[in-house]
Amino acid sequence: MTRSATILLTALAPVSWGTTYAVTTEFLPADRPLFTGLMRALPAGLALLGVARVLPKGAWWWKAAVLGALNIGAFFPLLFLSAYRLPGGMAAVVGSVGPLLVVGLSALLLGERPSARSVVTGVVAAFGVSLVVLKAAGALDLVGVLAAFASAASMSAGTVLTKRWGRPDGVGPLALTGWQLTAGGLLIAPLALLVEGAPPALDGRAVGGYLYLALANTAVAYWLWFRGIGRLSATQVTLLGPLSPLTAAIVGWAALGQTLTPVQLAGMAVAFGATVAGQLGQREAMGRAVASAPVNPFAVSRQVQVEHRHFHRPRPTAPTTRTDCP
Repeated sequence: MTRSATILLTALAPVSWGTTYAVTTEFLPADRPLFTGLMRALPAGLALLGVARVLPKGAWWWKAAVLGALNIGAFFPLLFLSAYRLPGGMAAVVGSVGPLLVVGLSALLLGERPSARSVVTGVVAAFGVSLVVLKAAGALDLVGVLAAFASAASMSAGTVLTKRWGRPDGVGPLALTGWQLTAGGLLIAPLALLVEGAPPALDGRAVGGYLYLALANTAVAYWLWFRGIGRLSATQVTLLGPLSPLTAAIVGWAALGQTLTPVQLAGMAVAFGATVAGQLGQREAMGRAVASAPVNPFAVSRQVQVEHRHFHRPRPTAPTTRTDCP
């Protein structure tokens, strides 16, 4: 699969997440953010575990728990807390600093040298998002701001650690996604019960909404996201994040009858342009790195041997249980 196709598939994840607000407000019980986070994560994680049928081994038990806490278990509650305590759109604006956090963490943990273009595109994308979602409102709530920043930091750290740790041999992104969603859901469950009490009664619309969130919005979307992290740079993946609030604005206009002002349209163009520029910049940077790297004939020879063994190894005569390959 080409890099462009990988980027497009990975971009479907934040696009799907952009529909969360509309589904939550139109189909789900009100004021149950933790229960909603639980219903997004745990059923999806268990479903993926049932499909992949691969459990962590050794150090991957705690690694999966850490990644699940950062990407799911802490991210969901902090995100919902910030959304409830901040004026319209402010949580998305604070959260849009995620690409800049990933740039810094990638330099520390992955040795990826930050480029001026990555920083500029991250700032411009955040500015574009602010034009789309930010609305005039009262004073900011400190707890809400800290929660929004903490949610962005949690997801950013999870993205970079997912890239740093990779995956165990023989384990695909489907199983890795299932591990994280299950671990995150198990962390949210006691918090939801403690804060919100017993689960609410659900009608047909709510069941349909939760099924959509668990399957398309979470299981498939996070699988595409973690699959993209494995094939692209952490910065390149996270620069797709602004597509989420942009999608939310478009869905609100198309499905909920909300209006888009000229300023919002301009912000959408700025954020989308920065997203595209960020992808092109990362692609050019990787191309320059490959072109300037010294060639080691012994390393090349060994790589050819490895690839030969990979593509020409005998196929199993009986069907296997692994279904988590990309």
